[in-house]
Amino acid sequence: MEIVPKLGGEPSLRGDEILAALDDDQREVALATRGPVCVIAGAGTGKTRAITHRIAYAAAIGTMDPSKVLALTFTARAAGEMRTRLRSLGVPTVAARTVHSAALKQLIYFWPTVFGGRTPDLMNSKTPFLTEAINRANLSGEVRSTSRETMRDIATEIEWAKVSQVAPIDYLDQVSERLTKPRIKPEHIAQIYVAYESLKKQEVAIDFEDVLLLTSAMLEEERAVRERVQDQYRYFTVDEYQDISPIQQRLINAWLGSRKDICVVGDPAQTIYSFAGATPVFLNTFTQRFPEAQVIRLSTGYRSTPEITFAANALLRTSSMGQELTASNDHGHRPSVDGFKDETAEIAGIISSITALLSDGTAPQEIAILARTNSQLKGMERAMNSKGLPYQVRSTERFFERQDVRDFLKQVRQASVIPTEGATWLDELRTIAQPYLTGESIDGIAALLHLGRELDDDEGFSPKTLRGFLREVEDRVTQNNPPTMPVVTLATLHAAKGLEWERVFLIGASEGILPLETGSTGTTDAVISEERRLFYVGMTRAKVDLHISYRGQPSRFLRESGLLASS
Repeated sequence: MEIVPKLGGEPSLRGDEILAALDDDQREVALATRGPVCVIAGAGTGKTRAITHRIAYAAAIGTMDPSKVLALTFTARAAGEMRTRLRSLGVPTVAARTVHSAALKQLIYFWPTVFGGRTPDLMNSKTPFLTEAINRANLSGEVRSTSRETMRDIATEIEWAKVSQVAPIDYLDQVSERLTKPRIKPEHIAQIYVAYESLKKQEVAIDFEDVLLLTSAMLEEERAVRERVQDQYRYFTVDEYQDISPIQQRLINAWLGSRKDICVVGDPAQTIYSFAGATPVFLNTFTQRFPEAQVIRLSTGYRSTPEITFAANALLRTSSMGQELTASNDHGHRPSVDGFKDETAEIAGIISSITALLSDGTAPQEIAILARTNSQLKGMERAMNSKGLPYQVRSTERFFERQDVRDFLKQVRQASVIPTEGATWLDELRTIAQPYLTGESIDGIAALLHLGRELDDDEGFSPKTLRGFLREVEDRVTQNNPPTMPVVTLATLHAAKGLEWERVFLIGASEGILPLETGSTGTTDAVISEERRLFYVGMTRAKVDLHISYRGQPSRFLRESGLLASS
C-alpha cells in the first residue's frame, strides 16, 4: 500500500472559485463537506463534477485532508477522469481508484507480514484455469470448453457467487434465488467451481474476486493493519453506488469502520449489473444505516437534448424507476424509430445511415451502435468490415482476456527477447500484428497498434522498446484499462454504461431481444425491470441524435417511452 504524504501548501483555487463552476444542486453537494451524504444523480447530471468539486472545496476550506481521501469508482477509465479533474482543481494527492485497485495495493503491501510466503500471482484471465477445472471435474464431454460464450457464462457464474459471498458448497442452494438463471446446468457449475478453487490454491494464484475477499478478511482480522489503513484513509467517496456488490460493501465497511465520512453517488434507474452480483440495496437503504445523512438530488441533465430526455422520462414514469430529469440543452430532433423485416435489413439500414454521417463529416468516435447482446454485434462487425468502416468493440468481457489479444501479446513477449536487427520497436509490433489483422475480429489488435503509435509519439514514454510497450500493457491489464481508437464504437448496453456519444444507434429493440426473453431467464417482473433499466441506459448515452431500430415485433419499451403509439 502506498503511504501518501500530506499535501504541502494550500489548494491552488479558493473555495468561492470552486463553487462558481456549479449549478445550485451541485453546489449543495460541494457544501456538504462532511458525511454521511447520499447523492441521487440522474444520467448526465454532472455527478463527477459535483463530487470532485466537493473534495476540492473541502480541501480548500480545511475540512478535509485530500491526502486522506479515497475516491472509489466503478472503472479504471472513471478513476483516471476523476484524478485528472482533481489535479486541475489543485488536489493532486487524492487517491482515486477502482475498488479492486485500492484493495490490490493494500493486499500486496501487507501480504508478507499478514500471510507470509510469496505473493500469489494475480490471474489476468480465468479461461486457462476454467478449462483445466472442467477437465478435473470430468465434464469435458458435457461442457463445450472451447466456446468463448460458454467460458464467459461459467466465469460470470463463479464471479457472481464469489462477490455474493457464496461458497462452492452453497452454490446450488443459492442459485435458485438468482435473477438471471445460468444457461449451464447448476450442478455442473458447482463442480467446476470446486475444481477451480482447488486449482488456484495449487498454483498459488488468485483472481480479482479473491482480492476483495482476502483484503476484507485481512482488515477484519488484523487490528494493526486495519488501524493503519483507517488512519491512511479517513474520507470516502463511492461512485456508481447502485452497482456495489455485497463483497465490495463488506470491504467499504472495513475501510470506513465506525466513522461516517462517506459520500455515495448513484442512480437506481441505472442498476443493470444484477447478473454480476451488483445490487441497489445498499444505495436504497443508505439512510437506514445513516439516519442523519444528507440526501441531495441532481436532476438537471447536461448530456441529452430535451427530446431525448423527454422520452427517457416517459420510460422512468412507467415503473417509477427513478427521478425525472430537466434538460438544459438546446432542442434537437425527436428520437427516430425504424422497423425492419429482419436482421439483415436492419444492419443494412444502419450501415447506410452511418456511411452517410461519415461522408457528411461526422467524426467516427462520435457514433455508437449499441445492442443488448454480444451476438447481435457480430453481424454488424461483418458489415462494417465489408464496407471498410472503422470500428472498435467494447463489451463486458475483459479486453485482455480475448483469445486474439492474448495470442498476439504472447507473440510480442517472445519477440521482445530477441529484437530484430535494424528495425524499430514499432515496426516489429506492426510485423507481429499482420497475421492477426484478418477475419472478423480485428479491432482488438488494431487498438493495440494504435496504442503503440501513441506511445511512440509520447516523449514521456521510455524506453521505446517492445518491453516498454509490454510494461504499459501490463499496467493496463491490472487496471482493466483497454486501449481505444478514434473510430465508431460497437458496444453492448452493459458496456456502454458511463459513456456518451453525439449519435447513438440502439439496435434490436424488439420483443424477445430487448427485453431479452429466454427459457432460462423467464419474464418475471424483476427481469423486465432490469431490461427496462438497460433500455434507459441506452437511450441516455445519446447527446444529440438517438436512432432506435427493431425487426419483427417492436419492444414494449418503445411504447412506454412514447416513441411508438400504443396498440
